[in-house]
Amino acid sequence: MQVVAGIGLKNLKPRVWDPTSPYYLPSLKAVMISYGDFDKMPAQRRKAMENGLHQFLAVPPSVSVYLDNGAFYFLRRSGETPRAEYEEFVAAARPDWYPIPQDFIPVATMSPSDQQACFEKTMAMNMDYQHDGYAPVIHISRFLPEYTIAIKANGRLAEKPHLGLGGIVPNLLRAPRAMSYDAVLASLIHVRQEFREKILHVFGMGGTATLHIAALLDIDSVDSSGWRNRAARGIVQLPGRGDRSVANLGNWRGRTPSEEEWDLLSQCGCPACRESQVEGLKMSGLEGFCNRATHNLWTLLEEARLVSAHLEAGTYRDWYQAHLENTTYKPLIDRLIEMRIEPNGSNAEVS
Repeated sequence: MQVVAGIGLKNLKPRVWDPTSPYYLPSLKAVMISYGDFDKMPAQRRKAMENGLHQFLAVPPSVSVYLDNGAFYFLRRSGETPRAEYEEFVAAARPDWYPIPQDFIPVATMSPSDQQACFEKTMAMNMDYQHDGYAPVIHISRFLPEYTIAIKANGRLAEKPHLGLGGIVPNLLRAPRAMSYDAVLASLIHVRQEFREKILHVFGMGGTATLHIAALLDIDSVDSSGWRNRAARGIVQLPGRGDRSVANLGNWRGRTPSEEEWDLLSQCGCPACRESQVEGLKMSGLEGFCNRATHNLWTLLEEARLVSAHLEAGTYRDWYQAHLENTTYKPLIDRLIEMRIEPNGSNAEVS
């Protein structure tokens, strides 16, 4: 499973993909940037189109560049993505992965008719871009079965190798009237079983605990911007234990590390902690942000590596019980352990 690191055009530091950077993470294989950023910065958009995204971002060929369509940004700004400009950008900037120009994300507070409208508009966009390399997008919502039927009924969409799944974040974060965790899990299982042959990307599911769910469902890639958002608030992630506040930045507050957890942080193997130790995590300003962000992404990548290694070795069942602490998603992981979903749709017990 691939962890795709969400990055922002306004501040590309820390350049964790760059072998010349002190924050370089060799295990990072993909980054994601939003087209919404380029819409806000026309000069940067032109440069990316002139040089291609890999050269523009100085991303080596070994690291894939995913493009997010910026659906939330355009809905807040004008309601519609400028489709011709998006198509032009994709053709010139050449991202490695790119979705349809816009999807219309249903939220639980919407009426059934509004959610249906989101489904219909998103499927219309999928149909308009069935002929090329654009990845179709579907959403976790009450209309997921309709998405499944519609994608499978269209020959070209059914044959596309990639599929994006959105709408999960508001439900996992318990937005008002959010779906239950059991319903979210059932939706993920449904998509993985119904589209076994597709390379499945789930938007926004890249947390230290949700990575376990994604791996157990054989999801191919997930993205996360949380490694940067947490760092900006003075927060670092501890493997298996969640978030801890290490820097006093404005009004942001959170659980501080215990003495044992400070000791764990002092032994961290990420490049930021090797160079600056825990004092670097406590710093304010850009350097402190870069240290915390690098640590957080390294933690995500290491978590994904450990999950995969234990699944392959048949030791996951015992390992995760000792490794994960106080996560609200553990009951979902427990359930998946008992009904391990294989890529071919069969059930197999995890050792």
